[in-house]
Amino acid sequence: MSAAPSAPDAPAEDTSAPGRAQPFTPPAFLFGGDWSPEQWDRETWREDVALMQRAKVNTVSLGIFSWACLEPAEGVYETGWLDEVLELLTAAGIGFFLATPTASPPPWFTLAHPEAMPVREDGVRLTHGSRDTYAISAPAYREASRRMARMLAERYGEHPGLRGWHLHNEYGTLDHGPAAADSFRLWLQRRYGSLEALNTAWSTAFWSQRYGDWEEITPPRATQYLHNPAQLIDFRRYSSDEMLAALVEQREEIRAAGSTAPMTTNFMLPTWNHLEQWSWADQLDVVSLDHYLDTTGPDAEAHVAYGSDLARSWSGGPWVLMEQNAWGIALGDRSVLKSPERMIRHSLGYIARGSQSSLFFQWRASRGGAEQWHSALVPHAGGSSRRFAAICELGDVLERIAPAVAPPAEGPLVEAEVGILWHADGWWALETPHLPHDGIRYAEELRATHRSFWRAGIPVDFVRPGADAARYRMLVVPCQYPLSDAQVRWLTEYAEAGGHLVITYLTGISDPSLQVAGGGYPGRLRQLLGVRVEELHPLLAGEEVTLDDGSVVAEWTELVEATDAQVLASYTHGELRGRPAITLAERGAGRAVYLSARLRQDSRDAFLLAQARRCGIGPTLPGAAEQGLEVVRRRGDGADHVFLLHHGAEALTVRGSGTELISGQDGADGVRIDPGGVAVLAVEPGAPLALVGR
Repeated sequence: MSAAPSAPDAPAEDTSAPGRAQPFTPPAFLFGGDWSPEQWDRETWREDVALMQRAKVNTVSLGIFSWACLEPAEGVYETGWLDEVLELLTAAGIGFFLATPTASPPPWFTLAHPEAMPVREDGVRLTHGSRDTYAISAPAYREASRRMARMLAERYGEHPGLRGWHLHNEYGTLDHGPAAADSFRLWLQRRYGSLEALNTAWSTAFWSQRYGDWEEITPPRATQYLHNPAQLIDFRRYSSDEMLAALVEQREEIRAAGSTAPMTTNFMLPTWNHLEQWSWADQLDVVSLDHYLDTTGPDAEAHVAYGSDLARSWSGGPWVLMEQNAWGIALGDRSVLKSPERMIRHSLGYIARGSQSSLFFQWRASRGGAEQWHSALVPHAGGSSRRFAAICELGDVLERIAPAVAPPAEGPLVEAEVGILWHADGWWALETPHLPHDGIRYAEELRATHRSFWRAGIPVDFVRPGADAARYRMLVVPCQYPLSDAQVRWLTEYAEAGGHLVITYLTGISDPSLQVAGGGYPGRLRQLLGVRVEELHPLLAGEEVTLDDGSVVAEWTELVEATDAQVLASYTHGELRGRPAITLAERGAGRAVYLSARLRQDSRDAFLLAQARRCGIGPTLPGAAEQGLEVVRRRGDGADHVFLLHHGAEALTVRGSGTELISGQDGADGVRIDPGGVAVLAVEPGAPLALVGR
């Protein structure tokens, strides 16, 4: 049997690069949100546009769920209502993103093409009645989507108010049906070339799963016990590639119609992920993000920064916040309100870290339908409300800070010396069942790592495997369970060239097919790290132990032998007493640190801050984070714009030679930021700042 092929870091299917597009360079920060005029009468349209002008809204997103209104019967288009809407917006000086409404096929389509409805893992074919109900591989769905994209592009592709194309909406519907089975097999044939290679990669000798014909392979549907983990992760990779292929088809229809407007689609965070974002970003003119908070505590602010840093990193610079929730934070069975000042602070938090917009879902709260209680810029109470007054205040603030919108001529938008490795393979691998600890989740590990740097006031980027990481003094790799040969070489070369590499537990355990590397863990990184882990020791729920440096550990420990590494901290409990917990190996001009224990958040904070200090990395403004002041330096065209977002309890003053854009104050006299307040200080590039007290 031949050896299993190493997985490519790029999508298996070759997709062409985007056609020539206008650069995404908005003249001001885009402000507004999803508007659904098809839900309202014309009198409300006129009222809406007047309210938009009052709030200084300059951009709306149109058509996202409008398929049934745009194409009420197959091949029959009705666009007169949209023409009227665009006339109103144009007269008011308001631009728009135009969506292809393919996330919600209309009833006539599902009736005519039941085979285009998705099939769940348990074999149940879903029926019409919600959104996102489509089989991404179904030929009828793909054809109808291309036809819709071409019609919209031919009619509106050169409209002067068109900010960009919003392709589909929140791609992520998985399908396990016959169409998916056919396209999955083709994807596997391109990836592996032969059944022999697939059988080797998938370890099909186990449980008599060896395949003798491609037709024997199906998507991972409901079965008696555990799925083959290699099949599971390949199906996730395939699904991302198949959805990307559908997006590219729409993009090419629009380009063929002559439209040069920038194109995007909205990624979705935080709780689920069906996309490999780096390969998707390669096919977009700008990345956009829908970001919804999932906690009411101080971590909500850290989560704003986490989503923003991800989007900026995926996009490689400026990005678009396509959706956020104006007033609610969803907590399972309820939505908790956030204050007007917090809404403004969060909106500026996204912009500080690279967003070119503050857009929301949605403009006007719906009277009916499944999301009638989703918050909106115009609440059910209407324009005469406390909430809408705050929206007007935000519009005014965004207008005042407009000079910050232009990115620098060269160099990063936010300068970071710390990189955190991100790849969807890590997420999907830790979602395969029957791991030593199924409760450790990739998203939680990445957020906890990012949170530590946010609390310290240290800016970070997320990094694509294989990217040029030379500008990062420190690269952190949390829980990247599978690694390819190329990725192992990349990490080794980074350290040997002088980088400070920090690698955690559950990294480099397997190859891309989730085959565990033998000889001791982490099998693919033992030589780089200078350690050999003989046993994995997950802790009981609620159990905590300490290391000899005072760090507190929960959930995960390991039996570690330092073969070629210095011990930085050791375990102090049970049979691991005296065994290494944290090690450091000198490699070339740099070093590789291994963290074998899952540190409690406060201990993780201290550990990562100490590693950063060892590299000479410090906060943007020393002393600010400890007092609840988030400080982000967004580099611009000829100036730096320092965003000061106060999440703390006592007023603070920051001094810098420049102008505070919201108030017009002279920064040299000191800018006072009250608790809950915001300020944006325009200073010379690299100009120093000082925290001068309360």
